[in-house]
Amino acid sequence: MNNSMQGKRGLIMGVANERSLAWGIAKAMHEAGAELAFSYQGANFGKRVEPLAASVGSDVLLDADVTDDASMDAAFEQLAARWPTIDFVVHAIAYSDKTELSGRFINTSRRNFKHSLDISAYSFIDTARRAYPLMKDHGGTLLTLTYQGSNKVVPNYNVMGVAKAALESATRYLANDLGPDGIRVNAISPGPMKTLAGAAIGGARRTYKHTDQNAPLRANATLDAIGGTAVYLASDAGACTSGEIIHVDGGYHVLGMPQAENL
Repeated sequence: MNNSMQGKRGLIMGVANERSLAWGIAKAMHEAGAELAFSYQGANFGKRVEPLAASVGSDVLLDADVTDDASMDAAFEQLAARWPTIDFVVHAIAYSDKTELSGRFINTSRRNFKHSLDISAYSFIDTARRAYPLMKDHGGTLLTLTYQGSNKVVPNYNVMGVAKAALESATRYLANDLGPDGIRVNAISPGPMKTLAGAAIGGARRTYKHTDQNAPLRANATLDAIGGTAVYLASDAGACTSGEIIHVDGGYHVLGMPQAENL
């Protein structure tokens, strides 16, 4: 995949630190030759993202709050002023109140439900609409990140499972909407990862260990594997792939039960 993204440039949204899935994707895309811009929310995250962006040769940093239209308007105006066209956007943004990522799903509050769906699912639609003018004349790729808690019950994942289900459905509808303009829309579904976001879910360590012991490959996903998958989807090699949920989870999603030795 060396140089498979030479001449392409795009936006990475959702880097929190060097263990973020978005950062794994950014590194892989940089190594494949892409030019990168980064968005962040607020000064605290900006301080974390700036040195990471610099390490891959990027000085395009955009402060963007996905719940604020004015903030998103300003961020994409800045991006368009710098780059009149882009080739890809990576959306790695999700949120739920940590206190509702343990215990019973039935206790989900109205406020957190609306907030979680807004940030975790609607923001991808909103981002796609804003990226569209920068892609419509030459095509491009929109990528987001999901998890199998969208279609199977995962303890403590709760409202995030509903949000990811909405995100996956949005991926399919966007793929159909934007396909005539040559814009591909896909989601990557890793297994449990040791990230800042993953750590917020109750029982995260046990979930990670369970997947590691039971996945057909007996391993969880790595940042390199996720990054490589993103490069494939955003490069010309992925030219005919759209509307897909690509699992990068060691094969765990095919199982109906744990391995025999773990029953």
